[in-house]
Amino acid sequence: MSLQPQRPICCRRAVPEHTRFRIRPVHGLFSHSTLGFREVIRIATTPCMLASSGYSNRRPRRTLIPGTKASTRKGFAPRPQVGTSTQKKDQNDAQEEEVSGGSGSKKPAISSSGTTDRKVTGDVQSAEIDPTSRMSSNLVKRRTGILEEVEQQGQGNDEIDQQIFTDMPSDSTDDAETDGQIADVGNEGDGLGLRYKNIAVDHSNKGIGKETMIDQFSKAGIGKEITTEQFSKVGVGKDTATDQVNDVGIGKETMTDEFSDAEIGEETMTDQLNEAGIGEGTIADQFNEAGIVEETMAGQFSEAGIGEGTMADQFSEAGIVEKTTADQFSEVGKQMVYVKNQIGRITIAEMTEIAGEEEKKLAVDESRLDISDVAEPAEAHGSTENAVLNMEESLLKQKADMEAKAQRQLLENLADENFSEGIKVFVVPQVVNPDQVIEIFFNRSLSALANEPDVLIKGAYNGWRWKFFTEKLQKTDLKGDWWSCQLSVPTEAYKVDFVFFNGANAYENNNSKDFSLPVEGGMDETAFEDLLLEEKHKEIEKLAAEQAEKERQAEEQRRKEAEKAASEADKAQAKVETEKQRHRLHHLMKLSSESASDIWQIEPNFFKGGDRVRLYYNRSSRPLSHATEIWIHGGHNSWSEGLSIIEKLSHSGKRDGDWWSADVVVPDRAMVLDWVFADGPPGKAVVYDNNNRQDFHATVPKGMPEELFWVEEEHRIYRKLQEERRAKEEAVHKKAEKTARMKAETKERTMKMFLLSQKHIVYTEPIDVRAGSVITVLYNPSNTVLNGKPEVWFRCSFNRWSHHNGPLPPQKMVPAENASHLKATGEEVDSNKIEEQMGVYELGGGGDEITDDVNFGNLDLDLCGQPDPDPIADYNFMLVKVPMDVYMMDFVFSEREDGGIYDNRNGMDYHIPVIGGIAKEPPMHIVHIAVEMAPIAKVGGLGDVVTSLSRAVQDLGHTVDIVLPKYNCMNLSNVKDLHFRNSFAWDGTEINVWFGKVEGLPVYFLEPRNGMFSVGCIYGRNDDGHRFGFFCHAALEFLLQSGFQPDILHCHDWSSAPVAWLFKEHYAHYGLSNARVIFTIHNLEFGVNNITRAMAYADKATTVSQTYSREVAGNPAICSHLHKFHGIVNGIDPDIWDPYNDHFIPVPYTPENVVEGKKAAKEALQQRLGLRRSDHPLIGIITRLTVQKGIHLIKHAVWQTLERNGQVVLLGSAPDSRIQNDFAHFADQLHSAHAGRVRFCLTYDEPLSHLIYAGADFILVPSLFEPCGLTQLIAMRYGSIPVVRRTGGLYDTVFDVDNDKERARAQGLEPNGFSFEGADPSGVDYALNRHVAKGICLEPLMWFSKSKSFGIS
Repeated sequence: MSLQPQRPICCRRAVPEHTRFRIRPVHGLFSHSTLGFREVIRIATTPCMLASSGYSNRRPRRTLIPGTKASTRKGFAPRPQVGTSTQKKDQNDAQEEEVSGGSGSKKPAISSSGTTDRKVTGDVQSAEIDPTSRMSSNLVKRRTGILEEVEQQGQGNDEIDQQIFTDMPSDSTDDAETDGQIADVGNEGDGLGLRYKNIAVDHSNKGIGKETMIDQFSKAGIGKEITTEQFSKVGVGKDTATDQVNDVGIGKETMTDEFSDAEIGEETMTDQLNEAGIGEGTIADQFNEAGIVEETMAGQFSEAGIGEGTMADQFSEAGIVEKTTADQFSEVGKQMVYVKNQIGRITIAEMTEIAGEEEKKLAVDESRLDISDVAEPAEAHGSTENAVLNMEESLLKQKADMEAKAQRQLLENLADENFSEGIKVFVVPQVVNPDQVIEIFFNRSLSALANEPDVLIKGAYNGWRWKFFTEKLQKTDLKGDWWSCQLSVPTEAYKVDFVFFNGANAYENNNSKDFSLPVEGGMDETAFEDLLLEEKHKEIEKLAAEQAEKERQAEEQRRKEAEKAASEADKAQAKVETEKQRHRLHHLMKLSSESASDIWQIEPNFFKGGDRVRLYYNRSSRPLSHATEIWIHGGHNSWSEGLSIIEKLSHSGKRDGDWWSADVVVPDRAMVLDWVFADGPPGKAVVYDNNNRQDFHATVPKGMPEELFWVEEEHRIYRKLQEERRAKEEAVHKKAEKTARMKAETKERTMKMFLLSQKHIVYTEPIDVRAGSVITVLYNPSNTVLNGKPEVWFRCSFNRWSHHNGPLPPQKMVPAENASHLKATGEEVDSNKIEEQMGVYELGGGGDEITDDVNFGNLDLDLCGQPDPDPIADYNFMLVKVPMDVYMMDFVFSEREDGGIYDNRNGMDYHIPVIGGIAKEPPMHIVHIAVEMAPIAKVGGLGDVVTSLSRAVQDLGHTVDIVLPKYNCMNLSNVKDLHFRNSFAWDGTEINVWFGKVEGLPVYFLEPRNGMFSVGCIYGRNDDGHRFGFFCHAALEFLLQSGFQPDILHCHDWSSAPVAWLFKEHYAHYGLSNARVIFTIHNLEFGVNNITRAMAYADKATTVSQTYSREVAGNPAICSHLHKFHGIVNGIDPDIWDPYNDHFIPVPYTPENVVEGKKAAKEALQQRLGLRRSDHPLIGIITRLTVQKGIHLIKHAVWQTLERNGQVVLLGSAPDSRIQNDFAHFADQLHSAHAGRVRFCLTYDEPLSHLIYAGADFILVPSLFEPCGLTQLIAMRYGSIPVVRRTGGLYDTVFDVDNDKERARAQGLEPNGFSFEGADPSGVDYALNRHVAKGICLEPLMWFSKSKSFGIS
């Protein structure tokens, strides 16, 4: 048998061998090519039928009216009735005659002689179809019989089809197939023609192309799914593949049997196809006859079993539930578009008409033939395309109409509902989601805008905090006065807030409550808060980057301007120096000659720069007449470039006398040669002949033109000046960068020391608390008032208890009992893992209670290389999530949830700085009122603390001002921009106010015209109390009259203690109400009465070290105020006391060159004070000579050091003249007995003190008591080893190398000096013996490294 197949809709690639699939004989699917059927693996196909134009004339069209709910199930439309077999046969006969008569011999005859082979094995049949074979008339007869059977069974089988269609599961076909095999599927439905079987395709024949059949089907939208699924996508429903194939008219026999029995032969292809039930109609007719539809796609879907509901319902009833209506329409559209583009472009009849012409083309080498080679008539193409386009347009129109009607009905219902309930606003869709366009409807008649012509909406999202909007509403056609507009809801929204207004001042705001809509499925409020913080963080970073760029550009502009100015200065200086040199050179040229015949000569007489000449020298009767060697040391142009000629002369026998000569090269730019003679080379010569201090000079006869020379000389000088200046600037820049880096490192070390200073009580992991992170707070109650309490509760907030979310709820802490200690490995805690293990304690949340089974054995703590803390078994812990908008973490501990006993650090609370947050601590305004300030009015440590503390606080971003008396003995050279500011009257006295800056700090100087501070000293008069009391009252009056509103008033020691009570009694309620008073005791030995009264009035009181605060706690002035009394160790200013930037020492040094730096400083100190240059230990003593400073111990230490061959330098003076005179006599005694080993400087000398700190090996501080002491801190800063008595701040800052190792470890430090107990000479001997034995052999670098970070303000 043979079959003339038409072009396939999708087969553009060959199907691989051994591929199995199900296929129906759907006419019109294959091109004119040979197909050999062999075994195939299953693939799915989409049914697409082409029918002849006359098919509709023989069979009634199906109705487009869908079945009613009463007659059929929803989603199913019964097939129209088919005529009887007799009627069908008559129609067929008539059509045969008509077609035969119309076609005649124009169409080629096709016979069955081409059938060559037939194989049947099990379920698999094989047939080879030859397009050149002829069809026999038997096939036509057989086909007619089959049609009659189908017509008789058609009506009855509708019932079967309906049952199968509606009852079969949608996945029945899926279950019927497995890889590599084909399951039998029921075929009980009616059939028209051939029964489908498993057919194998041999792809070795020509015409299909180079691509596989699978890919071709895939391009047609068929893919890898089974037939049932693909039919479902076009709305066919739940029928199995067998039923669907039967519905198309394919019967129960194999393709081979049907074609053989039909005996296709003498008739034309059109007649044969007509007999098979395929007519000449359009594509629509062909689809209709295939059991799909008759007209529009809507009708086809209806006929395929889609009911009268919405498209979604119809698809659902058809067994399609996995996609939305939109997706399904899209899928159908894709199928139909592909049909339009890929299906055979002409009808079967037209294809048959040109078969003869096509056969000629097939005679060509078929291996080169591709589907794209098939000719397609334009008329047929257009007809098919128009039909498909009509289907698409109809489908889209129906879809749009259905959706519009549904939407309209929904809106009308909602409008009626809300209006009847008096609700002004509704939204569509009713559930608002992020990233969605919504429409808000507003009933004007129910609102305050009932009479307004315009209605606008104004709103924002998330409580009016995100993306504001304003839109104008439009009048809708809904019943009633409904207006609407559309809004696009952003991703970040969890609520929409809005009001309506008329564009001016009339509002509808829901009775002042505003309108709001919840947004579901997106962010919650907490996530949005985090987003806001993140956005703010980004904005801060952006602003910081912009500011940094502005500063960089400004700095670059400043640099360019400075470079330009410096360059102009260099040019001006070069011009000046050139003129000076011109003047000198002209003078020399007048003095010079070509030779001095009896002393020197040059040969040849005429020479120029670059020439080699011989210079002769007659040493007879000259200073070198007895020298064994003679050298010439020469230059040119008044020695402008230093030594440029150095040669040794040799004896010359060519002249009479004692002549010596040497060959020299004349410098290129020489105008005048300058030289002297010597008895040796440079550096070794002793005797010179320099022409009686005039030097020797000779003019260069053939020198370069003078004007050109001076132009070049000026440029040379200018380049030299530029190079020197830039080298200096680069050195300064590098030094500044290094200073900034070291300062940052020092601050970081200091901060970590502070954070670890109380680790025996509380610390965090990690040590540095970063915003947005989860930290662990570990607390050891055994060292606090909560020792022994059964429970410990943690109470926390942020930003000094002022965070906008308030304090966190109290949380019970959990003992850390599963580990013995923390290891210093520096690993970070995984916050996500912690949050999974336990409820993290979050701000505003009060998370779940932490479970008891958390193992802290693997938590590690980075202690910056410091020793491990106390065993963690003594600690309780708590996890805290730090918000992004914080700068400080604040917490206390209590014994119960409701309070009880608190550990609040003696009323100071626990505070830990937070880094990396978007919030910065608000700056405070601090005013220091003091009578001393270094370096302009310094007597003791008070002046140093006022300056260094003020600078440190200012560096933190706070505003600091200082009010100081204007003494007539003040060193005003250190005051920048000092000028008169204003004057004011108080207590009958006119007081002048001066302003200037000291060490970068703003200072106001008060100068009463009564001469109260023009007495030549700071202290020492009998009226000191009266003078300083007047100053304190005048300072407060100045602040009041000047409009100051400080946050803190800081007064110091007895001299400014009156500020505390004067403020509270006279100014706290009269203009300075914002201030709080802090009073600092620097030394309780002076002015106890003032201190007692200030302690009562101050809000907080401090002293300068913890040990000193304990030592004076029993004093009557202190004991009743211990609740507000705190010890805080003093510090020094690292910028003022900095060996790397100290101009008073010869070699600046850092840890990298500390050995060289200290050695140079020691040599400079010895040279300045007349001491012998020696490597023996040098002890420095810098102090006020008072009893408190242990003057008797100082004397003993001096004798002991000298006995050990050491050196001693003492700098200081005594306010008591008796002590001053005693030490003057002691100095005379020592200077005469131990000249070159000891020097006393009984005065105040700031530069010398720097040199002593740098040059000394040890610094002695044997104070009987010392509130803090700065001397030992400065000594450690300069790498000198402190030797101190164990008291006050000396004990807090110096850790003995032998006795304080554990105490140092507890504070994260290392031993850094020598200390002794007692106030007798034996204690000093103990320390000196050890420091001589150990210290003399210790490298300065070791001590510098141990002590460099201590005591920084």
